[in-house]
Amino acid sequence: MSDILKQDIMYVSGVGPTKKQILNKELGIKTIGDMLEYYPYKYVDRSRVYTISSLTQDMSFVQIKGRILSFETFPMGIKKKRLVAHFGDGSGVVDLVWFSGTQYITKNFKVGVDYIVFGKPSIFGGRFQFTHPEIEKAENLQLSQMGMQPYYVTTEKMKNAGLTSRSMEKIAKAMLAKMPTLPETLPDYITTPLHLVGRDTAMRNVHYPKSQQDMQKARERLKFEELFYVQLNILRYTANHRRKYKGYLLPRVGNHFRDFFSKNLKFELTGAQKRVMHEIQADMNTGRQMNRLVQGDVGSGKTLVALMAMLIAVDNGFQTCLMAPTEILAEQHLATIQEFLKGLDVKVELLTGIVKGKKRKEVLEQLVTGEIDILVGTHALIEETVQFKNIGLAVVDEQHRFGVAQRAKLWAKNENPPHILVMTATPIPRTLAMTIYGDLDVSVIDELPPGRKPIQTLHKYDNQTTSLFNGIRQQISIGRQVYIVYPLITESEKIDLKNLEEGYEYLQKIFPEYRMSKVHGKMKPAEKEEEMQKFISGDTQILVATTVIEVGVNVPNASVMVIMDAQRFGLSQLHQLRGRVGRGADQSYCILVTGHELAQETRKRMEIMTETNDGFRIAEADLKLRGPGDLEGTQQSGLAFDLKIADIARDGQLVQLARDEAQKIIDDDPECNSPHHAMLWRRLNELRKDDVDWAQIS
Repeated sequence: MSDILKQDIMYVSGVGPTKKQILNKELGIKTIGDMLEYYPYKYVDRSRVYTISSLTQDMSFVQIKGRILSFETFPMGIKKKRLVAHFGDGSGVVDLVWFSGTQYITKNFKVGVDYIVFGKPSIFGGRFQFTHPEIEKAENLQLSQMGMQPYYVTTEKMKNAGLTSRSMEKIAKAMLAKMPTLPETLPDYITTPLHLVGRDTAMRNVHYPKSQQDMQKARERLKFEELFYVQLNILRYTANHRRKYKGYLLPRVGNHFRDFFSKNLKFELTGAQKRVMHEIQADMNTGRQMNRLVQGDVGSGKTLVALMAMLIAVDNGFQTCLMAPTEILAEQHLATIQEFLKGLDVKVELLTGIVKGKKRKEVLEQLVTGEIDILVGTHALIEETVQFKNIGLAVVDEQHRFGVAQRAKLWAKNENPPHILVMTATPIPRTLAMTIYGDLDVSVIDELPPGRKPIQTLHKYDNQTTSLFNGIRQQISIGRQVYIVYPLITESEKIDLKNLEEGYEYLQKIFPEYRMSKVHGKMKPAEKEEEMQKFISGDTQILVATTVIEVGVNVPNASVMVIMDAQRFGLSQLHQLRGRVGRGADQSYCILVTGHELAQETRKRMEIMTETNDGFRIAEADLKLRGPGDLEGTQQSGLAFDLKIADIARDGQLVQLARDEAQKIIDDDPECNSPHHAMLWRRLNELRKDDVDWAQIS
């Protein structure tokens, strides 16, 4: 059977060599199996015929049955014309309208013949019309058998080659008509209790459902299967990894930790910080390698939790490191850690690209001898020249900015791989975390430290800048600082937006009394660093920037974040930018500036931002609005392309169900070799040959 699925798509009726090339190039469809998994994105009920007299303006796609009464042509400039067919069914008359392909229509469709017309009715000149409808002879269509008509995504090149949604439907129909019964890919001990239809039934009904119920049952089965094998792969990988890699036991809470806790920690930990700390401690006492993701909004105290974990490692005789994505962020982590550890006998050093010559040599030597307890740095930490005496814990900040291979290099720094603690300030919805970071245990710090005031977020239109600029002056007059962010560096011909260069000049005229810094991604690192330091030290009052300041800039004195052309940013990005302020005890503000004309989805984004500061709620909304492939940090997983029918944003319950079922299999068969589960391991191996190894993405 698998041989049929691997057959070239060229030999399916309606394809041939030319269309095969287009399907290959546009959709990656090469085989019959690929075509089977090219699922419709929507369905329209074709079993019902409406009378013309029953049409209303709010209808979507409908069918009517009648006859063409006459044709009429209207000129539309040079060599262009509009063709109108007056079409009646005895209860009324509508117009069928074509702006192209008119010769084909007049040649193939005749007055006085019964036709079925399918399309979206609209009103023009007081009469219903259908623009470019589907039209077929009534005798060719058996309405009772039509059921739900599938619609397939097509590209411009496909349409030009005659591969419309309708022709793709016909290709799928021809293919399924000759297809023998498809073999089952899930055992009945999974499908029966969950009331899932068989794979063969699901595949036929997803392309040609007779009813809404058939379609829903087919889609549910195929979505579950897809998500189940993703989770089974991740959980199998995790089980293998845990068996293979022993973790260092770090049972001792010693003097470094106790002194820090009793002498240097000036405030009470939040309940969430205590809970996550207990989870980390438990991990480091199991004898297996910890792989834990700590999620927490900006300002929730992730770095403090990581530092306490590092002190436990130091108390147990191990070295630790913290790897950050940028030099600025690494230096800020170093300053934070040094401030926390003031007066304690813990040696902390920095290793980034700017640490050179004698100092670099000294750091590398002290790492090997074990004199350095905590090393903070960028990807410079994973260079081969960097060798530790005994690293027991590696902390990775903003994990999605490092590739898989880069992170894996940390493991080679010791006989056993160190414990891994990953931190992210990008809240990730639970269903997405379960898939992207499926092999990591997830901890959430969902409380802000006491005393932090929620950031007030306001939406302003670009004709309200006078009051905005007055507000900025008011904040600077009481000693605060301001970020102003633009989406572009230089003007784009395609997008009419204010850009950073023009904006900077304009703002200098508006605020001649203040000093400004300017930062964008095309500046040299040294220039960027110099401008940032001016703002951090308070030499400049306003920082004009692009999104390079999205992660890692910590200026507690900055109380205002102005985001120009905010409609150009996604929800998560807006939330990250907002997190640059509100880091001190003062009231902070985030101002979203847009034009008046906004799409419905954009307006919804602005509403969500002004309503809530909850990063997890924002991430859930972002996932629903944009889909997983657009969220920062998820692109590298291939998530948007590998899931062919399931949707993590909308199928959250199925993700959880698939995870639970996969976990049962792993619990029952940890070595993954039981004959009882042979079908599952065989199918998983087939999928892995053709697809991404899902377990490796995190």
